[in-house]
Amino acid sequence: MLDKLKSIADKVEALQQQLYDPSITADHKKMIAIQREISWLSDGYELYKHLKKYTDQKNEAKEMIENETDAEMIDMAKAELEEAETQLADMDERIKLALLPKDPNDERNIYLEVRQAAGWDEAGLFAAEVLRMYLRYAERQWLKAEIIEHDRTGIGGLKFAMVKIAGDKVYSKLKFESGVHRVQRIPDTETNGRVHTSTITVAVMPEVDDVEVHIDPNDVEMDTFAASSSGWQNANKNQTWVRLRHIPSGIIVMWQDSKSQMQNKENAWKMLRTKMYQHEMDKQIKEQKDKRFDQVWSGDRSEKIRTYNFPQDRVTDHRIKQSRSNIPGILDGEIEDIMKELIVENQTKLLESAGE
Repeated sequence: MLDKLKSIADKVEALQQQLYDPSITADHKKMIAIQREISWLSDGYELYKHLKKYTDQKNEAKEMIENETDAEMIDMAKAELEEAETQLADMDERIKLALLPKDPNDERNIYLEVRQAAGWDEAGLFAAEVLRMYLRYAERQWLKAEIIEHDRTGIGGLKFAMVKIAGDKVYSKLKFESGVHRVQRIPDTETNGRVHTSTITVAVMPEVDDVEVHIDPNDVEMDTFAASSSGWQNANKNQTWVRLRHIPSGIIVMWQDSKSQMQNKENAWKMLRTKMYQHEMDKQIKEQKDKRFDQVWSGDRSEKIRTYNFPQDRVTDHRIKQSRSNIPGILDGEIEDIMKELIVENQTKLLESAGE
């Protein structure tokens, strides 16, 4: 383990030296790539320094015990040996986790998309509740959430919403939320007391930098229109809303957050790059469907991941096969425990795979 961690430490130190190279600092793309790689390897680097410290302390203490004749010095060496062995034992699981393959997107901010699926009005109402759940979760985690785009129904539901969430390692916290969320409850309009089942979809996409995804501007069609416009007309004044369409893939993004067309255009391009990046990730997932790969869940939007059963006050995550009560609390953003369980289960599966 020490040798494996040493190779990580050597790589980090080599990368850190590159940051002083003028040819690197002049290249924004290379700078970002190096800094991101250092961040990915930082846990292993810190563990290496910790492991080396206590491995050296253990060896020195053993040597002192074997060669020293002074009783007081021997007692001191035994105490240092005990401390070193305790520290090394506690580090074992952390080292195994540090040596697992890293998800390169874990450090990124995200765009989170919520869409109404099957169930008409009831699905729209549930989509609005799930959107609020993530906004409250972000607030509880001191993350910055910003609604970029939304389309509401007339009864307070939600057809679609896109939210940007920024902060510390956001993707690592929420990446397992992609998929189909199912709700089972009695709608207010149901006169016979029957439980209806509706679904919504959630997609979590890592935000990417402009240097990571190249898009030929000639492949993109841009429209602008005014917030008060009923359609896509370009004749109105204050045309601040921006729509981009990537012709080869058919991907469309729209940005309306700012009163500045220039700012909306810049943000729309960021979103387009993110969707193009996600498009490539989705293609890789499909290619690996029948293969063994190093993730527990694919993040496929068609995968049913969770059911919210209101009559029984039960939320079940189908991947970890665990249920819990308190739907009101969960929909108020109390989902950190669920997130942690998903992360632990993913790490457990990865460790099992690494040991085979």
